[in-house]
Amino acid sequence: MRDIREYAKGGRAQNTAPMITPAELEALIRRSLPDASVQAQDRTGTRDHYNIRVQSVAFSGKSLLDQHRMIYEALSEAMKDGRLHAVELKTEVP
Repeated sequence: MRDIREYAKGGRAQNTAPMITPAELEALIRRSLPDASVQAQDRTGTRDHYNIRVQSVAFSGKSLLDQHRMIYEALSEAMKDGRLHAVELKTEVP
């Protein structure tokens, strides 16, 4: 957890959690969606901001919002512990 005192001093609190790799992102998503095809691209070079494209038959008949909720649920652990900060999602039915 980030220390609020760092902000009060005018400094920037550092995230001490190790960052996440594209392979780890794919594994998290495939745990929830075993058939998923996953492509993850690091947006900033810091390994905590990603563009992620996911194709899965599980998205069939689901709204775009529900598809994205499925991915955010799969990534929730990494987002909560700080390994993943932001994602831009593209979801598709194959």
